[in-house]
Amino acid sequence: MRILVTGGLGAVGPFVVNELRGRGHDVWVTDLCHHYDPQYVRADVSEHRQLARVMERLSFDYVYHLAAEFGRWNGEDYYETLWRTNVIGTKNLLRLQEKHRFRMVFFSSSEVYGDWPGVMREDVMDSHAIRQLNDYAMTKWVGEMQVMNSGAQFGTETVRVRLFNIYGPGEPYSNYRSVNCLFCYRALHDLPYTVYLDHHRSSTYVTDAAATLANIVDNFIPGEVYNVGSTEYHDIKSISDFILRYLGKDDSRVTYRDAEPFTTRDKRIDVSKAMRDLGHSPRVLLSEGLARTLEWMKKYYAGSAAEPRVVSIAETLEPAEMADLLA
Repeated sequence: MRILVTGGLGAVGPFVVNELRGRGHDVWVTDLCHHYDPQYVRADVSEHRQLARVMERLSFDYVYHLAAEFGRWNGEDYYETLWRTNVIGTKNLLRLQEKHRFRMVFFSSSEVYGDWPGVMREDVMDSHAIRQLNDYAMTKWVGEMQVMNSGAQFGTETVRVRLFNIYGPGEPYSNYRSVNCLFCYRALHDLPYTVYLDHHRSSTYVTDAAATLANIVDNFIPGEVYNVGSTEYHDIKSISDFILRYLGKDDSRVTYRDAEPFTTRDKRIDVSKAMRDLGHSPRVLLSEGLARTLEWMKKYYAGSAAEPRVVSIAETLEPAEMADLLA
């Protein structure tokens, strides 16, 4: 199959690209910067002309639409870019899907469930009015509605996936990154950070997610939606506690607070559909995944307390290292 991965240089994209290529697919990549991969084409999904140029040059069987602005606080501080990329970008791709008829995998987020108090099953939004708690969550739910509307009106074929707290090596640090990345980097460099005690997650190691996502092309069911996450359920303090123990450090630089406003408190997930249809089988325990992430950070930042340079994930892992992680 010829497959395009938008946002293929992000925190998840390179692992999906390598998994798909490892299975013999002809995989192309788009993202915002120029890049050395011979099957890479620079394109901003929020610019229709740039995306259309890719589709005119190449014909794709599938598009994995990963390109997106990520995170609650990033969405607050850079809301123009968030809405332009996540909503207009998705609309641009849907218009091209209507024309070129490729199948799409749309990447949503666990944040669409808002503060749903029960187990997060895929059909929750079918029967309950959910209030998304931040702009990032809203854009992801808008994207899902755009996908469903396009399918109903134009017969486009898309599978939606809701990712739950993906983490792992290769995620460059910034103040806007995932909680696992933030805790690892700040603990490693003796920087202060805040732990919210009344929050629970299902953290998903990136290679576990990539394997499941690559399986979609083998059992593509148009209109389906899947939770992709870990079967481990833990509080956020557990992440911090493990990291500090692993590094042999105390919590003197940690501030503890009850909860963070406008952020989902508890993400208890049901992944039975993904297990049934996609062979989803999380293998990497949180403790093992955090250890791998910390070892990668130690190597990449070489113990420096300086702020990291701006890079794409594809620059942070050599091909052999990527293959080892995917093994």
